[in-house]
Amino acid sequence: MPESLAGKLVVAISSRALFDFEEENQVFEEHDDRRYRALQLERLDVPAKPGVAFSLVRKLLAFNGDPAPAEPGQVAPAQRVEVVILSRNDPVSGMRVFRSAQHYGLPIQRGAFTRGESPWRYLRPLHANLFLSAHLTDVRSALEAGVPAAQVYPHSAKATDAHPHEVRIAFDGDAVLFSDEAERVYQAHGLDAFQAHERDKAAQPLSDGPFKPLLEALHRLQQEGTPAMRIRTALVTARSAPAHERAIRTLMDWNVEVDEAMFLGGLAKGDFLREFEPDFFFDDQAGHCESAAAAGPAGQVLFGVRNAG
Repeated sequence: MPESLAGKLVVAISSRALFDFEEENQVFEEHDDRRYRALQLERLDVPAKPGVAFSLVRKLLAFNGDPAPAEPGQVAPAQRVEVVILSRNDPVSGMRVFRSAQHYGLPIQRGAFTRGESPWRYLRPLHANLFLSAHLTDVRSALEAGVPAAQVYPHSAKATDAHPHEVRIAFDGDAVLFSDEAERVYQAHGLDAFQAHERDKAAQPLSDGPFKPLLEALHRLQQEGTPAMRIRTALVTARSAPAHERAIRTLMDWNVEVDEAMFLGGLAKGDFLREFEPDFFFDDQAGHCESAAAAGPAGQVLFGVRNAG
């Protein structure tokens, strides 16, 4: 029987999101893929520096327990998380990606390297719960296919080491966890109309946003539990009272909990995220992502009315 990823949290990630390949990418931009490949081959035995999503990946993989083989008579721990490299790199450059992962003790075994072609189409057979990439069109295509996806900000500040046993993930609400229904009202009619709309519909759950499946998958992973790692989630939104109630009631309707909820009423999110110290933050607006990137890893969810066109 072929192996299956069913029931696992599957994270598909580009090599540039996992590792810091910005110097190599500049060579690609200024020259061509052959010069890029030659440089990666030259540096084959030089581990790449951790990239923007490195901390997130390392901590999620810790849910699998000790990667060492079980002793005779022992049952190997359940593998709950699978990380797969999905990259526009060529296969030769892919060797450095796998060697770098091995150097850092990341048990990543699967990958697809497409040499310039879009790799997002492989998300379907992977049943991916998340796709992280620096490539805008790949992220858009993944979201259109129904896969939670974000364009990483490679120059984001790296995650801190303050919470070694917690995966900390923060989400915006509208157009990320929730649909962009309320955002459309705000864009068309302004703040007062938005507040009135959300107050009047406080008891009516918002429709699903593109990242609801990821939040649910993280919730299941957290409930399964492990002594080595736990998950802490936060809703970080520009909403304020009275629009807060519909967001909270929507999460309750989903039977999903978040550990923290910040209703900032338009305040800059970066200062609050600096205190929360996430391993990753997801938002649909570039301005919020730029603010957040100064505080920690961030990615833009290219979904909703703000990203139309």
